[in-house]
Amino acid sequence: MARLLERYRKEIIPQMMKARGYTSPMAVPKITKVVLNMGVGKALENDKRMGAAVEDLTTIAGQRAVVRKAKISVSGFKLREGQAVGCQVTLRGARMYEFLDRLLCVAIPRIRDFRGCSPRSFDGRGNYNLGLTEQTVFPEIAADRVEFVQGLDIAFVTTAKSDEEARDLLERLGIRFRK
Repeated sequence: MARLLERYRKEIIPQMMKARGYTSPMAVPKITKVVLNMGVGKALENDKRMGAAVEDLTTIAGQRAVVRKAKISVSGFKLREGQAVGCQVTLRGARMYEFLDRLLCVAIPRIRDFRGCSPRSFDGRGNYNLGLTEQTVFPEIAADRVEFVQGLDIAFVTTAKSDEEARDLLERLGIRFRK
């Protein structure tokens, strides 16, 4: 069992039940999925970028990344419908908790001048989005072999009914927010 999942079940659920007054462990918010997304707009100019992004995202997530294609054409961006513009991975279950553990314990501490995650990135329904400027903060990615530095978006989807509940859950899991 994933270390973070075990901690969630043994420590966080009882703490949140006591602090927030939940009557059942099933009422305590949990993370249902984590979606990793790389928008690769520069893939229109260089075909190698998409392959490198898919490979990096697959290495980071431990699960095959899916190439996402443009739904509409936008002449201002020289974009045609059906062109590959990004890649994504959806993580659930034990693999999700393993990724969260690596993100919180290894990747985020490697970010230079990190002062905490933005507390304003909640969507109003209990979900949180985090953006990283480069994929090299993950130890699986060898920084000397990276041809293209690429940003990464991470979306945490929770069962929380409000942003306050979600923030409480994420703080207890180990995400530090700016004051």
